[in-house]
Amino acid sequence: MPWPRRRNRQTTDETSESERLLFGGRLRYDVGFSRYEDAYLHLSLWAMARRLPRLVGSTVRLARAADRKALRTVAAAELGQGIGQAFGLVAVNDALAALLSEGTTADRLREALPSLLVVGVVAVVGALLASASTAATGRLEPKVERLATERYLECAARVELSAIEDAEFHRLLDSAQYGASSARRMVKYSVTVVNGLLAVAAAAGVLTVLHPVLLPLLVLIALPRSWSALRIARRRYLSFHSMIEHARAGHLLSRLLIEREAAQEVRVHGVGRFLLRHFRRMSESAEAEQTRLAHAAAGTELVAAVFTGAATLATYAALAGLLLIGGMELSVAGTAVIAIRTGSQNLSTLVLQLNQLYEEMLFVQDLDRLCEDAERFAIPEGGLSVPEEPREIRFESVSFTYPGTDRPALDKVSLTIPGGRVVALVGENGSGKSTLVKLLAGLHLPDSGRILWDGTDVTAADREQLFSRVAMVNQDFKRWPFTAKANVAIGSPQAPIRAESLDRAAAHAGAGDLIAGLPHGWDTLLAREFRGGHQLSGGQWQRLGIARARYRTAPVLLVDEPTSALDARAELAVFEQIRALAGDGQTVVLITHRLASVRHADVIHVLHEGRLTESGSPRELLDKGGVYAELFHLQACQYDLDGS
Repeated sequence: MPWPRRRNRQTTDETSESERLLFGGRLRYDVGFSRYEDAYLHLSLWAMARRLPRLVGSTVRLARAADRKALRTVAAAELGQGIGQAFGLVAVNDALAALLSEGTTADRLREALPSLLVVGVVAVVGALLASASTAATGRLEPKVERLATERYLECAARVELSAIEDAEFHRLLDSAQYGASSARRMVKYSVTVVNGLLAVAAAAGVLTVLHPVLLPLLVLIALPRSWSALRIARRRYLSFHSMIEHARAGHLLSRLLIEREAAQEVRVHGVGRFLLRHFRRMSESAEAEQTRLAHAAAGTELVAAVFTGAATLATYAALAGLLLIGGMELSVAGTAVIAIRTGSQNLSTLVLQLNQLYEEMLFVQDLDRLCEDAERFAIPEGGLSVPEEPREIRFESVSFTYPGTDRPALDKVSLTIPGGRVVALVGENGSGKSTLVKLLAGLHLPDSGRILWDGTDVTAADREQLFSRVAMVNQDFKRWPFTAKANVAIGSPQAPIRAESLDRAAAHAGAGDLIAGLPHGWDTLLAREFRGGHQLSGGQWQRLGIARARYRTAPVLLVDEPTSALDARAELAVFEQIRALAGDGQTVVLITHRLASVRHADVIHVLHEGRLTESGSPRELLDKGGVYAELFHLQACQYDLDGS
């Protein structure tokens, strides 16, 4: 089957102006799925049948873990329906035989009555079983999705930061996120497949008993429909993945029109009409692809209908021939017609549902692969104990290079951070300051060299314990869409929330008046996208971020540009509070570009292109006349009104 050679004809080839202008060219499908494409396109009916036990087995394992009682209910209900359909067809055959026999109408009806009662009872019991199956499936589906989602989130939350920053692993995260919803749909499709299998088996069994030639006739009628369903599903699958980036881009344009961060430029610069125009063009491209799929499906269904009609005529001709030569009773022929019609419909539905089941399984396999990779990238558990209040943290010839880059972010850096002191890291952008802080906190491990907390090497330390010794305030710290209370208390999420601790942290960060001025105090929701939510300024958020770090009360505080959004008065107050922390015994590592703010630091380490170039007190570095002195005087000149 030459599917790969026809690949270029599977999607519309035109590249819209919007794609070229906004995204730099034609948007193609995510290559993360390409390993499945050829295997799927070569999938035959026989191959799908061979994969059926594995597909259903995978779903059963998920469902068993989610709710065993509901799974047993579904299994019993579906099995009962299958058995009931077989008894119903046999009862129909007996009823037809009685109705078509010799005698008066009353006698024939009386003779057929028991069989008709069986048909009625089977119908009622089947309806009850179907209802039970639907109820149990409805209970199973959300539990399976929740279980799969928790599995996905757990895998994502426990891997190293380097995995999250790795493009390949992040691509796997993107594709695996569909695994949870696919796992839920697999429950429904598996139930339908099992139901279809039992129904087909019942019809096939009855037909085999009635006459050996009838079973091949059933398959002959069902084959064209099955071929049509499989071909259309293949085409739809390839189109979906070919257009996945195109669809993502369309969703992006629609989000940009409504997101808060872009709202000002959308209005002032008139960006709204621009985005709408390109959204329309992108949508028209997507519509053209859907139209192409619809036309192709119509042609395929027409061909299948022709062959199905021919097969149906052949079947009825065979039945007529058997009747004419006396090879079959009229009642048997009537039962055969009913069994063939129901059996062929069930077989066609079975193939389609099996096809959909396999498609969903691909996404669940992405989730399985994510969990396998997460095991390799997981933060190790256990290790050496980390000092609660380190006397010093020492870097010994530490080097680190980010994955996918050639230039080291840190290159053989050796320095000491004394405990209970304010240590400033200074340097131009890209000098390695933030990378050093990440290594200090254990978020990354060095490629070479050692980082010692009072002699404990972080590579052998208990990482969870190491994290508990650190509090961080980053320039781009997370603004959680929760209440003010949760935004501060999340700094120590395992500890019970105490009002006095919250107030103390807020006072330390200069956020006491901010909290008092909120509509509901600590219970004010800080997310405008929800009703009743309140919006904070950048400086107010920064105060909350500092309060969050203070609430954590860790022995080491890592601060990266803590005052970038504060006014001069608030900035001065924050730095005074940071310096006061060292007086309480807390070690403070401070990154800032505002060199006047670090003039009271105990030690300054100056980094340049990943290397340590200078270390010393502010006065020592100014007297030395090196990089720090140069940067300090450059900033000082900005405040020289005379320009001297």
